[in-house]
Amino acid sequence: MTANNTLEILTARQVAKRGILPERAIRRLIAEGKIPVIKVGRTQYVNFSQMCADLQSGTGTIWSE
Repeated sequence: MTANNTLEILTARQVAKRGILPERAIRRLIAEGKIPVIKVGRTQYVNFSQMCADLQSGTGTIWSE
């Protein structure tokens, strides 16, 4: 996880390599709309900094059912 406020935009595979969640879980959360993405062509990018902040604080759409 990031300790500073820098913006990191990563693909689902790159996020999975950081060890937070498996790639399949990340892709599922993206498909459910729980992790917002930026689409460039067919590639979807995750705001990794924001996702980590949401996971740490327990807020955001990741935790909603």
